[in-house]
Order: sequence, then structure tokens, then C-alpha cells
Amino acid sequence: MTTPTSEAATVTEQQLPAEFADLARFSDWILPTEPERYTKRLASSMAQMQELYDAGMQRLDAALDYCDKYDINDLPDEVRNLFNLLQSVVMVSFPIECWKQPRVPDSGAAYLDIVHEPLV
Repeated sequence: MTTPTSEAATVTEQQLPAEFADLARFSDWILPTEPERYTKRLASSMAQMQELYDAGMQRLDAALDYCDKYDINDLPDEVRNLFNLLQSVVMVSFPIECWKQPRVPDSGAAYLDIVHEPLV
């Protein structure tokens, strides 16, 4: 019996550039929108975020250099996936570096919905 998986997870697991295959274990963090990344952050443990942060920060310069080879408005799918993974690394940076928790401190039940994504 197989476990059901989302189509996004199935596609992204195999679609990072070959040079970044070591980051494929974080394919569940390859999310196209900020609300999805924020939801993932809130649902993740500090240990999970630390693992993503450590691996992502080690490869950050190389990944940005790789993405810079392409027009931001016309990224191949695997490069777009890498870019989205980098955005998830950024999403966990404040919880890891500053807050030591997934939520913004002293924010209570406050939540901000972004209604328009920045153009990328």
C-alpha cells in the first residue's frame, strides 16, 4: 500500500538542479507562496527549521549565483524550485536567529494575510 502524497511534493523532489541534489531532502519546503511558507514554518519544529537553515545557509551563495544565471521572469522549473527553497530558508531565518520559536514573539493570535504577492 502506498502513502498518498501531494502532486507538488512528488514533482519537486526530483526537480532541483543537479548541483543542489543535496537539498532535495527539503523538497517539502519548496512552496510557491509566502502564505504556504509561513504555514509550513508554524507547523514545523525548531529542529526541523534549524536543519533547513543550516543546510540552506551553507549553500546560499552558490544557490543565488546559480539563480542569477537566469532571467527572474523566465526561470526553468528546477531553478524556480531552488529559488522557492531559498525563500523558505529566509522564512525560517528570524525564528532561528532571533526568536527561538516559530511564531513572532508577543504576537498572540495575530495573523497577517498577504493579499498580493510581490512580483518576482
